Amino acid sequence: MKKVFGEFKEFVMRGNVLDLAVAVIIGGAFQTIVSSLCNDVITPFIQLIISKCIGVDSIDEMTKVLNVGTIQLGNFISAIINFLIMAVIIFCLVKFINKVMTIGKKKEEEEEEETTKTCPFCKSEIDIEATRCPHCTSVLEEE
Repeated sequence: MKKVFGEFKEFVMRGNVLDLAVAVIIGGAFQTIVSSLCNDVITPFIQLIISKCIGVDSIDEMTKVLNVGTIQLGNFISAIINFLIMAVIIFCLVKFINKVMTIGKKKEEEEEEETTKTCPFCKSEIDIEATRCPHCTSVLEEE
């Protein structure tokens, strides 16, 4: 059971799966902004233009004729604010997940000891305990 859970965790925490999930959530939230823009701003504006062209003067008659409400900037601004709040929360969540994922990797990197060093003269890689470079035969000073 632990093996299956570990494999599932590894699958979910891969970068491309997490990126896809974020893209779907942000896309859905952005769709709300586009719908609000169309329903609350653009359609009533078009209604206003059409009503002036056909000679309707009052807003009440206009809404009865075209069956569309007035321009509602408040709804549109609310949709934008909701989107921004959701984007900030998702950003913080992804940042936290990335930080958790790097904790295990840092421990593994710290556990690995260095077994080689670089020769200061010829810049080749040599054993850490070497006192003379096997490539350029330079005498290495101990640090």
